Amino acid sequence: MDRLLNACANLRELKPYRKELESLVAEQKQRLEQAKGNFQTFARKVEELPKLAPSQICLDTDAVKIGHFKDISESVRKELEKGLMGLCPWRKGPFDFFGIFVDAEWQSWMKWNRLVSSIPDIKEKRILDIGSGNGYYMFRAAAHDPLFAMCLEPQSAFYFQYQAAQKYLNLPNVFCLPIAHDTLPPMEKCFDLVLCMGVLYHRRSPLDMLKQIRTSLAPGGCLAVETLVLESRCHQCLFPVDRYAMMRNVFFIPDLAVMESWLARTGFTDISCVDITPTTVEEQRKTPWIQTQSLEDFLDPHDLSKTIEGYPAPVRAIFLAHVPA
Repeated sequence: MDRLLNACANLRELKPYRKELESLVAEQKQRLEQAKGNFQTFARKVEELPKLAPSQICLDTDAVKIGHFKDISESVRKELEKGLMGLCPWRKGPFDFFGIFVDAEWQSWMKWNRLVSSIPDIKEKRILDIGSGNGYYMFRAAAHDPLFAMCLEPQSAFYFQYQAAQKYLNLPNVFCLPIAHDTLPPMEKCFDLVLCMGVLYHRRSPLDMLKQIRTSLAPGGCLAVETLVLESRCHQCLFPVDRYAMMRNVFFIPDLAVMESWLARTGFTDISCVDITPTTVEEQRKTPWIQTQSLEDFLDPHDLSKTIEGYPAPVRAIFLAHVPA
């Protein structure tokens, strides 16, 4: 969070929001200092990770690479691996820490490749990633030299995975707040690009969220939203009775026409669906780095076109929508 404060002091684009962000950072620092449970546990694990200096950093490969295996001894590598394993579950990735391959549940490079070919050039741009997880997408974005990339991630394990990576990456233009999007103070016309990847279907009021995002985008700005969809254009929306693919907090799964209507009704223009991809066990799967169930456990074993509850199996689409210049 100190990186964010430095950016507020040095970047004119953030100075209009400096007072509110400084107040938010102070509040979150106090909360973390007093935290119990998982936040306290994961904070201690990151603090206990060995202090290391990577000889190289590579952000434009499928795995975010930090250092080289020759940078550290075998005993230090075992200590580091134990510490990283203690931050499970690693959902987004992969990462390579000094030769330790963190094989995350999601092969996030697949989604990144589908996204990056469609979004505008992000060099010197201001980016917000809502529900960023451990920051994988913003670390990949950092290879394109954005002005800054702000991550929002309220979940303790994922926030401290980000902290673990930044402990060694030390990227000055990437920062993360341990908050949900609706906790962020109003930052009208601040961002050039907002990513909302795998978040919208967890919201009880997706239109309210889209309105808030639109307000935060600068003129000419772009929203990239990736969400579960029904692969039709019948103006229908699925609202699960209880769980969807074993997820309890899934509310609205729109079809393609509904998603485009949501974006239009919330003030976006130049709306396009740039990708539709069924989620497969090649992209989302169980690994030693999650220690929980994954997609193969969430599908009907007798009919992989359905979830275990009988709904259509996960299909995700990426939509781009713009604010008029």
